[in-house]
Amino acid sequence: MTYSCPFSIEELAYDEAVRIAHDTGKISGDAGPLLETVVDMLDELERPDSHFDCIQIAGTNGKTSTSRFAASILGGEGLKCALYTSPELVHMEERMEILGAPVAPAQFAHGVSAAREAGRRVNLRREEAGEARYTITPFDLLTVAAMVVFAEAGVDVAVLEVGMGGRWDATSATDPVAVAVTGIGLDHMRILGDTLEKIAAEKAAVIKPGRIVVLGEGTHEPGVWRVMSERCDKCGVAPLVSSHETLELPERLGDRVRFACQTARRRYEVSMPKPSYQPQNAACAIFLCEAYMGRALDAASLQASLAACPTPGRFDVLRESPLVLVDACHNPQSCENFVSALDEIDPVVENRPALLVAALADKDVSGIVNVLLPAFPTFAVTQTASDRALPAGELAKLVEDELARCGRANASVEVFACVDDALDAFTAAGRDVVAAGTITLAGEVAGCLSRR
Repeated sequence: MTYSCPFSIEELAYDEAVRIAHDTGKISGDAGPLLETVVDMLDELERPDSHFDCIQIAGTNGKTSTSRFAASILGGEGLKCALYTSPELVHMEERMEILGAPVAPAQFAHGVSAAREAGRRVNLRREEAGEARYTITPFDLLTVAAMVVFAEAGVDVAVLEVGMGGRWDATSATDPVAVAVTGIGLDHMRILGDTLEKIAAEKAAVIKPGRIVVLGEGTHEPGVWRVMSERCDKCGVAPLVSSHETLELPERLGDRVRFACQTARRRYEVSMPKPSYQPQNAACAIFLCEAYMGRALDAASLQASLAACPTPGRFDVLRESPLVLVDACHNPQSCENFVSALDEIDPVVENRPALLVAALADKDVSGIVNVLLPAFPTFAVTQTASDRALPAGELAKLVEDELARCGRANASVEVFACVDDALDAFTAAGRDVVAAGTITLAGEVAGCLSRR
C-alpha cells in the first residue's frame, strides 16, 4: 500500500530544511531527548516505517561501511533498498540514499517538513495535556524525515545505521526485522559508559526477541562477547557469528583484496577494493543479508555489489596529484585499522605524505594522536567548523608533547586555523597530504575540494 503523509504540511525550501535540521530549536522543549519522542512522531505520521522492512546496524567502528555493503548487496538482489547513515560528508541529504544514490534535495526538504510538522503536532498535544514538550534533536528529526522519504518512495527495505549506542538511538524507534552489531570500542564514554562491557550493553539493546541477529568480528573480546551472549540468551535468539573463523584472507591483488566468507548456506569468494580492514565489514553484511533473504546470495551479484559499493570518507582518495587522501577514523581503534592499511601500501614511514589531523574535543584525542603520529613523517593540525572541534592550538600542543615523548621533539608542527587554509597551503606547495582524526575533517576536505 502506497504511503502518503496523513496531514497537510508547510513545504520548506531546501536551505530552510537544512537550517532547521541543523538546529531544531524551534521545536525543542523541556522533556529532554527521549526515544518516545521519535516513537510519537512516527505514530503521528501513521508509522511510515511500517511500509518497509528495517535492518538496524550498531557498533563502534565499521557500522557505516557494513551498512553500505548491506544496502548494496540487497540492491544487487533486486530489492529497492534505502540506506540511512550519519553524519554526511558534505551535503545533509547524503544521509538518505535509495538504490545507492542520495535522495534529491526536494525529497530531503519534504521529509524534514513532514517530520517538523509531526513534532509540532505532538508537542502541541503534550502542551494541551499539561505535559512537558519534547526536545526534538537533529537526529530525531532526520530519522523521522528519512522514514517518510523512504515510505513515499516505496522501498522494500531500509538499512539504518545507529547514530550512537543503540538503546536510546532514534533508529530504535522502528521495529527492525534484523540487526547487527559490528564491534565494540571505547567511544562516547561520557554517554555510553567507561568500559567495553557498559558500552556493549547499550549497543546490545538492539537485540530483541524474534529478530535476526548478526555479531561481527569486533564483538569477540571476552567481556563484550559475554554481554552479547547474555542478551541473546535473554531474548531467545541464536546469533549468527561473523568472525575470523568464517573469514579467509588468502591474498592481496594490487589495489584489491580477495577474501572468502563461509556462512551456514555457502562459501563466498569475493574480491573488492582495499583497504584490507573492509572484508570483515563486508562479511558481517553478507551474513546479515543472507539471513534476511532466507537463502544463499547470488555469487555474481554479490561480487558486483561489493566491487561497486562506495565507502566515502573511508581510505578515500579525493585527488591524485597532489594526493589528498582522507579517512574518517575517529577513535584509537579505527585509527589502528587505518594505519595498518597504510602499512600494507608502503611500510616505510618516511615515504608517506604529511598528516593533517583534526579532532573533536569529546573524543579520546590523546589516543588518536598516539596512534597516528608514529605513522607519518611530518605533521599539520587544524580545526573543523564543528562546535565540538578541539581548537587547533590545543591539538598542536598535544601533538608536540607526544612527539617529544617519543623522541621527535625536533619535528615541526604546522598549525592552520581552518581546513581551507590547510588545503590552500598544501596545494600551493604541491604537497601530498593525508587527513584523518575525525569524520568532520574528511567531510570538510571533501567539501573544500568540490568547490575548487
